[in-house]
Amino acid sequence: MEPQEDRNRRLLRARDAIDVHYREELDVPRIARIALMGRAHFIREFKVAFGETPHRYLQRRRVERAMYLLRWTDQSVTSVCMEVGFSSLGTFTRTFTEIVGESPRAYRAGAERPDGFVPGSFTMRWTRPSG
Repeated sequence: MEPQEDRNRRLLRARDAIDVHYREELDVPRIARIALMGRAHFIREFKVAFGETPHRYLQRRRVERAMYLLRWTDQSVTSVCMEVGFSSLGTFTRTFTEIVGESPRAYRAGAERPDGFVPGSFTMRWTRPSG
């Protein structure tokens, strides 16, 4: 197997672990061990491969799950925060607002929008040219 292919497989294995275990207390050194890399090297390689740091990817995964729960359940914002793996409501609210462009409460209040609203941050990410 070529070195680049091996590196990609290890990074994908680490990303898959984040996807599966996003609710758990994950830290970068633990995820780096899954990829068989040192912490600093793993952060650099992950960002090159996926366009964001492993920590930001984990936060985004948690926020995406929170968006679903806020839209489709009656759980409180605090309950959603804890269920998706955040341990602080303040950090959850700040991170959610940075990624989505509005607070969890505002997102929930607008969840019934018939206009198919997509937050600007997601639109910018999806339409950003690659490379």
